Amino acid sequence: MRSAVNDLLGAYDKLIMDPVHGGIPLYRHEIRVIDHPLFQRLRNICQNDILSLVFPGATHSRFLHSVGVMHVGGRMFRAMIDAYLREKQLSEQVDLTLSQLDAIDYLTKVIRLGCLLHDSGHSSFSHQFTQARRINELMARGNRFEELWRGEDYRRYYPDQPPELEHEHYSVRVAHDVLGAIGLDEAGLHTEDVLGIMETTDVVPSEAFCRHARTFWSFIAGGDADSGALAHENIPRLVMDLLSSIVSGEIDADRADYMLRDGFHSSVTIGGFNLDHLLSNLRFGWEVETPWLGLAITHKGLGALEDFVYSRHQMYRKVYAHKTALGFDWLLREAINEVLEESETFDWVDTCLSDMTHFADLTDSFFWEAFRRYARRHPRSYSRCIVDRVKLDHLDTRENLTQQAMQDHCQALEQQLGMAAGEVVTCSMRARFSNIQDNFNGIKVLMKDPIHRTRSLKKITDVSAFFSKFGDGTITHFYRRPALLRN
Repeated sequence: MRSAVNDLLGAYDKLIMDPVHGGIPLYRHEIRVIDHPLFQRLRNICQNDILSLVFPGATHSRFLHSVGVMHVGGRMFRAMIDAYLREKQLSEQVDLTLSQLDAIDYLTKVIRLGCLLHDSGHSSFSHQFTQARRINELMARGNRFEELWRGEDYRRYYPDQPPELEHEHYSVRVAHDVLGAIGLDEAGLHTEDVLGIMETTDVVPSEAFCRHARTFWSFIAGGDADSGALAHENIPRLVMDLLSSIVSGEIDADRADYMLRDGFHSSVTIGGFNLDHLLSNLRFGWEVETPWLGLAITHKGLGALEDFVYSRHQMYRKVYAHKTALGFDWLLREAINEVLEESETFDWVDTCLSDMTHFADLTDSFFWEAFRRYARRHPRSYSRCIVDRVKLDHLDTRENLTQQAMQDHCQALEQQLGMAAGEVVTCSMRARFSNIQDNFNGIKVLMKDPIHRTRSLKKITDVSAFFSKFGDGTITHFYRRPALLRN
């Protein structure tokens, strides 16, 4: 039987020292996950592809990020539980039953594992990998999904095959193997519950999850638990969706960690925000008539949320979409396409993308060595540019251009600067902030009436005009090819 009380009191089996969060405690089953070869491979995958060619400190790994997300996700859930208990203590004594403790412990551990494994399917160079044309073609092959799940029952997680594969599908596949290998049942947990809160899946939760979800809901909602439209809803599904929003949502553990971590390792201050202040103002929110169950933030915590959003916006503009960084991203994708022209490299990557036995070999190191081999044989190559850090010459930056407008501007620059046709290339980054204006993906503000002390939930855009300033946008940089690549 799991020792829920000891775990909730802070007992742990190991402590990892992290440069961003300090000491991160681990449970025994989490140590087994981290020690698995499919998770250890994340040590050899940079969080920000080749951003270190511009910000030299940004060499941190997906491994560090994943452990950090696990820590933040657990903190988020416990902070909301703690806030609920503190507020209830103001009016009455709250005694937690063993079943309530067990439910909180179970859901906390599911969240932590979902966060820990959320990026486990990232391949070499993270997001840039799947944006390379040849990789995209490989992953779009018709039987790729069936090959990936050969010998395993994927219908527990995917009633229907996805039309195309993304790194999230590989994360689910990795999580399935890792959790199956570590004896998760010894920790009293179920694999389908962890995978159910990860992106792309459609899972029927275990009987244990359903039991704990109902206990949790009755505990949190009190008299509202059996009233209104929520009384007739699928409570386990609503709770699973709530946990999913902590793993991947507008205010999620993933973004909270990567903003702090990327800002820290890039040595910039624009990614900073007060995580403690933000977490201390998060609450569970629900409306019995709508029905709705999700995250809420107190009115006094709006400042922390505004800092969170503004910091993310600035990180996209000043770091991720930096003109030199996006230029190297373009070169990286072309170099990947280039080395995949060699049959030996192509065949091995094809094998790794279809077989979990070899997936652990798909790391940054594999492609760096492929780039070096190719560059030695082909001095005038994209691989040579990456290996020797030959950057693109930046010419101009524009925002929110259509595809036709981009082509027209390329031709205009070539004519004005006396270049040959095709000498100007572009690289774009799209930042998605539209969910902020769309009620911030369902997050609501918890308002308190100063006279009657009653509480109500309001749409975030009805309370603060700050969030209406943000929307989707695309930054496009225009470059001239390096001299060694010109005909």
